[in-house]
Formats: sequence, C-alpha cells, structure tokens
Amino acid sequence: MARALLLQPYRATVRAASSSETQYEGVPEVKLSDPTRNYRVLVLGGTGRVGGSTATALSKLCPKLKIVVGGRNREKGEAMVAKLGDNSEFAQVDINDTKMLETSLRDVDLVVHAAGPFQQAPRCTVLEAAIKTKTAYLDVCDDTSYAFRAKSLEAEAIAANIPALTTAGIYPGVSNVMAAEMVAAAISEDKGKPEKLRFSYYTAGTGGAGPTILATSFLLLGEEVTAYKQGEKVKLRPYSGMITVDFGKGIRKRDVYLLNLPEVRSTHEVLGVPTVVARFGTAPFFWNWGMEIMTKLLPSEVLRDRTKVQQMVELFDPVVRAMDSYAGERVSMRVDLECSDGRTTVGLFSHKKLSVSVGVSTAAFVVAMLEGSTQPGVWFPEEPQGIAVEAREVLLKRASQGTFNFILNKPPWMVETEPKEVVLGIYV
Repeated sequence: MARALLLQPYRATVRAASSSETQYEGVPEVKLSDPTRNYRVLVLGGTGRVGGSTATALSKLCPKLKIVVGGRNREKGEAMVAKLGDNSEFAQVDINDTKMLETSLRDVDLVVHAAGPFQQAPRCTVLEAAIKTKTAYLDVCDDTSYAFRAKSLEAEAIAANIPALTTAGIYPGVSNVMAAEMVAAAISEDKGKPEKLRFSYYTAGTGGAGPTILATSFLLLGEEVTAYKQGEKVKLRPYSGMITVDFGKGIRKRDVYLLNLPEVRSTHEVLGVPTVVARFGTAPFFWNWGMEIMTKLLPSEVLRDRTKVQQMVELFDPVVRAMDSYAGERVSMRVDLECSDGRTTVGLFSHKKLSVSVGVSTAAFVVAMLEGSTQPGVWFPEEPQGIAVEAREVLLKRASQGTFNFILNKPPWMVETEPKEVVLGIYV
C-alpha cells in the first residue's frame, strides 16, 4: 500500500471544526493529506489504558478514521471495539511475533506503538516491522535507550520513505513541543541565549494509567540519571535531587525527583540548550518516600530486571489501585527556560485525568502525521522534521483539550500560586 500521501506539505488551520467532524469543541479542523482516503490506524496495546485512551481520543478527534485495536486478548479487544463503534475493528497481535506483526501492518496507514513498557526492550521490533512494510510509525516511548535505538534507524526509515515519531505521548511528547516553542520564542524575541531547560512532572498516584505505568516507574528507578550541565553530561542517582516546584492552580507545590527521561538528551541535542534536567513526583507523599527507599535498598540489577519488576507490580498493584481511588489522577507538567539575560519563561499543562490526557495528546500527534507534518525518517517531536514548526501551535491546541491550566511563554509569577513580590507590585 502506497503511503506517500502522508508526506504532503502541512497546511495549518485554526478554524474550529463543526460538530459533525469532531466531538471536541474549538479544536482546529483535521485536514487529512487525502480527504478521499479511508485511513486505517492500528493502535498496538489498544486494550490497555494508554492505547485504549489513544483509540478513544482518535475516534472523537477524527471520526472518519478506521481504528484497528491491536492486542493479544480478543475478549478485551472486542469490548474496546464495542465501545468505539462501527468504525473500528480488533486485530489479534503479539508484538513479539514478527510474522504476525508484519501481517497486521500491511493493510494500515499508520501504527501507534503503545504496548509498553519500553524499558529493557532489546529491539525496536515494531519500528523495524514498520520500516519493512513501509508503514508510518509513532510510539509513546518514555525510555532513553529505546528512543535513541529507534533514532538510529533513521536512515532505514528514509530509504523506506516512511515518517516515524518516537517519544510522542504526553511526556515526553507534548512537553518536548512546549520546550521547542519556548526556545524558538526566546530566540525570536531576542531574550538572550537559552541556557537552562527544566522539565518537572507531577502525577497523582499512577494517574489511572494501569500497571504498565507502575512497571515503567520501577524500571526507571534502576537507571542512572543523565542530565546536562553547561554542555557537559553528568550522571546522578535516580530519585535524588528533590526540589519543590509550584505547578499553579489545582496542583500547587509538589516535590519532584530526578529520573532518567529521554527528553533530557533529545532536547539538549536538538534544541542546543546546554543545561537540561527532568524531575518527577507523585502523591500521596509516601509514594515518593517509597520510591526513594527502593533506589537505596534494592540493587539496580533487580530494578532493571523486567521479570522481577513484573512480580513487584503484581504484588503492589492492588494497593496502588486502592490508593488511586483516593489520590485521583491529576497530571501536570511544567517547563522552565532560563536565558542568558536572566529572564525565565514557563510553560504549564495541567489536566484532571492522566488516563484521558495521555490519549488526547497521543491522538494529536497521530493526526499531525496524517496531515503530512512528519518527513521520512525517525524524529523526536521537537525536531522540525518530526512536527513542522508551523504545525506546533495546532498540535498543542489539540493536545491541551480538557486541561484546566495551559499556558506557554509566561513569566513564573503568572503561573505560581505564591509569586514572589520584589517591590511595589513587581514580581519575579
């Protein structure tokens, strides 16, 4: 199946779609590369929390899409199809079965890989199959090693003439695009050279996103943290370096800790910011303590063993589920950019439900690809070949649907719940 139509030039629009085109109010109209084509999108992990949320969001954002729910469990798959409606179907797919995987990709236009966790995966099997079958590809990877392994296949993707995005979920993903827009604004407004970029994330409990997120969290605790300081790579202990960050209204101040996240390296290399770091925190507060204690008491070999981590997930999952009902699933991400002239700008994204927002965010990337924003190759979201510069504003509008607080390129005092007043109404 020819897929060159995905590569037509992107034409940005801010006109709101009619109710017949989308169920989201005020969302920019979807402009598919070929409006006469019946696009088919396969969502791997479509029976899980993240994949299911993505499929649901896609069905609302672009009802014309044919959504193929890919998973191993037929009963769960058919239940998801019943929820999505007539313009969907189930495909039984095991991503570890190469032949089955390639067969499932041959009759779709784009595959969304949401079948995590990505940590400790030895190969990029879905991307490799996508390249072989010439299928456009997107993943929600949150692992540095996996993301850059995917990036190493860029030449193969270009040769196959397929567009591919890695780390294209909520974070990393939307956070990367926010950072790219902030860096671009600082440069264009001559605010001085961008010097420091800080990503801060908060999620209540597991965000209602299921055991995969819990497994991801445990696996990340076994990874040494990479950060950048004045252009030099530094190594730090996971879940250390706690700071308190003000996430604004609805979230307020939260403690966040160092984690090894791929956007640190990718934004350092792509955006050229010399100092970059990322931190994460959760609630209730004793979960942070527990995570910190795990990094001190458990050998990293245990935390990096997927089998042992899965056993821990099965042990803790019932307790976490019970606590999630109490903690809720609010999510917030704050991006701080400091420039050489001392000025700092902030981006903030807060939503009541991570389980919903992750799907909406991923769907925004899918639609951008179908509109022709992504060039052949393997790209990070902040690269202009991944999401075209002129497409970023529209993507962020779509991804931020349902947020109760979304701002970009504002001074910190306009975000924080307790801004610091210097004198006579002047805040910093």
